[in-house]
Amino acid sequence: MNVTGQKKMTENDRCTNVDKYVGEIKGGLRPTMKITIMGVICSTPKSFSVTLLCDPIDGHASKDIGLSLIVSFTEKSVVRNSRIAGKWGKEERTIPYFPFTPEDSFKMELFCEHQQIRVLLDGRQLCSFSHRVQPVQRVTALQISGDLKLTKVA
Repeated sequence: MNVTGQKKMTENDRCTNVDKYVGEIKGGLRPTMKITIMGVICSTPKSFSVTLLCDPIDGHASKDIGLSLIVSFTEKSVVRNSRIAGKWGKEERTIPYFPFTPEDSFKMELFCEHQQIRVLLDGRQLCSFSHRVQPVQRVTALQISGDLKLTKVA
């Protein structure tokens, strides 16, 4: 598959409820880091999520989430939030446009800056999210799940 093209999915490529992708962020998230996610939206999507997870504590999963980004096709929204000490913060929903289309490919880039994470989609600014988890290096894993087919994560 040409990941930069707008390839339409075939019947054999259909996907729903993709298993979770989990990848380590070696050394933790740091300013100047970029995470690139490329994929194709399923033909009848409901949602997908991109989550930045914090470090495990004593071998158990942390209750902290640096960024939970949920793309909802039913609401045409991109909801951002964080969870600290097991409690969710205030949701952020403002976006200039809803850029996702079923069966289209996309390139999402998460740029970690000193004060925030900027989210670009196909080279255009979509939103940003101020760091709530401190220090940001506590974010050590990336999780992606939902109605999409991943073609590249880097």
